[in-house]
Amino acid sequence: MRKDSKAWESVRDHYLARLDAVRQTAEEVAELAANAEVPALRIAWLSISLESAHTWIPDTPEPPATVDREDRLLTNAEMLLSSAMITAREAVADRLVYHLVNEAQPEEPEMCEELECAEDCSGRHDTSHIDCGPDAIFEDLLEHGITIEEPGPAPLSPRLAALFAPRPEEPPPLFPGLEEQASAVLSRLGIDADDPEVLLSAAAAGLAAEALLNEPLDAIRAAPGGPNAGDVFAQGVDLYRRARKALVAARDGGPERLGAFTAVASDLDLPWAGGSSFTLRAASGPVADFVRNIEGQVWITEEVMRRQGWRDALVHRAFTAVFKATHHFGMPGWSAVVDSAMKRFTSLDRVSAPSELADLGEVETALLQEPDRLGVNALGWLIRHAVLG
Repeated sequence: MRKDSKAWESVRDHYLARLDAVRQTAEEVAELAANAEVPALRIAWLSISLESAHTWIPDTPEPPATVDREDRLLTNAEMLLSSAMITAREAVADRLVYHLVNEAQPEEPEMCEELECAEDCSGRHDTSHIDCGPDAIFEDLLEHGITIEEPGPAPLSPRLAALFAPRPEEPPPLFPGLEEQASAVLSRLGIDADDPEVLLSAAAAGLAAEALLNEPLDAIRAAPGGPNAGDVFAQGVDLYRRARKALVAARDGGPERLGAFTAVASDLDLPWAGGSSFTLRAASGPVADFVRNIEGQVWITEEVMRRQGWRDALVHRAFTAVFKATHHFGMPGWSAVVDSAMKRFTSLDRVSAPSELADLGEVETALLQEPDRLGVNALGWLIRHAVLG
């Protein structure tokens, strides 16, 4: 086995030496082809000699069975030679093509004065580079009866396409004249549309009401396991806060920021506010319709914001609130609602009331600031006894 290996290495090394010698000659021929001082005819003969040397390279020797058949030295040497031959052929072809073109050009002595040539100039000026552009070859081949379909123009880059594209038409407003029509109505119903905080709060109440005060929720409440009045009230308060926060975020970050409200309002697994155990996934009834309604109502608000601006979106939802959520937490009249509720509450027999309702002062503060803090049991008791709603 060792004997076979030594014999193989000797054969391989001789073959590698032949490859390397031809590779070096190819590299030298490529350099000479680029040298204008070497006559073109000499380059042609050098090219023929090089091709002959390349042709006489023997076939790749086969190693004996006892030796690893994969030899990277052979593979690398053959690749280097192939690359050198390609380079040499390209250099020779380039030199000879331009030689023939230049030889075919007529002498033009009148050009010398224009180009400030030397006194012994023949009047013809050889060139080593001609650029006919990408399409001349197709017309040149036509003269020889050869037709090749030309590739069409390259598509414009996205940036240029955008420059030449027609400007998209602005979508029409969803509610033309909303500001003028709604502001007067809001004013008559106690909402000062010129007060940014009042308008924002009313809009948040309107969006929260759209999420909860609808037929799908009515059907879910009527089904077994549906939310009770306390669950709905606490959820309405929580959604009001989230709607207000999302509307503020949308003012600075765009209508898409309202998606935060949608995500919570339509979450199937998130328990409702106020310590409720209710989740939409556990509910019976048209839950899918309920979720679609929320997504649809939020989309309308987003679209008004895109087409008409942030203020118009607030006006639109505040307009919703005066019809669907007049007495909702966050509306201008909420403090009056709490005042009336506390008067009714103090007149009741509160023996059966939950412990969260024991301190009248804390109850009133919670109702004014965070009603869901009282919890769904306490809120349910207040609603059943006609204190709230």
